[in-house]
Amino acid sequence: MVAKKNIAVLIPCLNEEKTISNVIKKIKAKVHQADVFLFDNNSTDGSKHLAKKAGATVFNVTKKGKGNVVRKMFSEISADIYIMIDGDDTYDIENINKMIALLQRDSLDMVVAKRISNDTSAYRFGHKTGNRIFTNLVKYTFGNQIDDLFSGFRVFSRQFVKSFPCNSIGFEIETELTIHALEQRLDVAEVECLYFARPSGSESKLKTFGDGFKILNLILILIKDEKPFLFFSLLSLFFLFSSLLIGLPVVFEFLKTGLVDRLPTAVLSAINMVIAFLSFFSGLILDVVKKSRHEMKRLTYLSSK
Repeated sequence: MVAKKNIAVLIPCLNEEKTISNVIKKIKAKVHQADVFLFDNNSTDGSKHLAKKAGATVFNVTKKGKGNVVRKMFSEISADIYIMIDGDDTYDIENINKMIALLQRDSLDMVVAKRISNDTSAYRFGHKTGNRIFTNLVKYTFGNQIDDLFSGFRVFSRQFVKSFPCNSIGFEIETELTIHALEQRLDVAEVECLYFARPSGSESKLKTFGDGFKILNLILILIKDEKPFLFFSLLSLFFLFSSLLIGLPVVFEFLKTGLVDRLPTAVLSAINMVIAFLSFFSGLILDVVKKSRHEMKRLTYLSSK
């Protein structure tokens, strides 16, 4: 039998007065021993008042962005098990105890609620398509353990929370959480979760294209940081092929006539070849640096036990 643990429920919030009370009441009814904490990101409605009334402890986070809120949540609260869930009442928490039990039983570091929905108003086409594209990109690069890259409903171990670097500012935070777990080869799992449309009067803060570009930028940065040899090898191949593409005709012409009539083209080809070699060896060097960083992250993770 698994011993009961100290459980903290962390709710990031920005203007969710239509739903926040319902979310807190549902969680308290399902997870009786949990302490509920709401981290408010400059709400201008009655979210904080309603959260306090529903029994949550409220913290204020003045720096804008969900990433900044998560950073504050993880640093302020100490617990054995952490549950992070959005305050928009779109996640079915029926399986929340199953997620907690799975985390404890299998000694996992993160359990993700994989969203399942047939309601088009719940899962907009742009969001669904973007999720699929970005998830496949992350799977190809870092591993295929997670199918819902952007889920805002997750359960974490203490070690994960206290060793997570949290560099993101906005909605790209879920991507960073996932990639951190995959790259550090932490034990993760998914549990299916029904996903509902927001109730009338409640609006999403996620911008399909603006936040989509931020997420893509973060993924590319993390590929560069966590897979430097892959990143710079691809860059090296690009410059190598461009050098050969524009340089080989000049070489053939020189072999045929003994003259180099297109000197600027020859110089450009040579520069691209130099960049190709520099990129390749940069990837080799940074790969060694990455391994050192990973060792430090691993030590931080182990020291958080």
